[in-house]
Amino acid sequence: MTVLIVESSRQLGVLWQRHLERASMRTILVSDAEAATSLIQSEPIDVIILDLVLENGNALTVADFASFRQPECRVIFVTNTTFFSDGSIFQLCANACAFVPSATQPDDLTAIVQHYALRD
Repeated sequence: MTVLIVESSRQLGVLWQRHLERASMRTILVSDAEAATSLIQSEPIDVIILDLVLENGNALTVADFASFRQPECRVIFVTNTTFFSDGSIFQLCANACAFVPSATQPDDLTAIVQHYALRD
């Protein structure tokens, strides 16, 4: 299983990455939309953990591109804002499977990734 983490905060991304790798998941950490779309073109990705508010690039563009290039790939949006807290993200992104706060415990985020990566 391969998980792409797209997170502007390197410290937070590395924290998630360590927890996922302890659960035997292959992870790739990038900090911007351009790097994420490049990887989506060249690597099979099972789940994307995607910061909704990226410093460089647009998270919705990444999710949309993933939906086009890898339709089975699921996207877990994380955010530290209340934007889209009404659940409208699920109407905008067909591949969105979860929407959680950035402060979600790493073990809980790992369990969410495992759940959605194992679904058919």
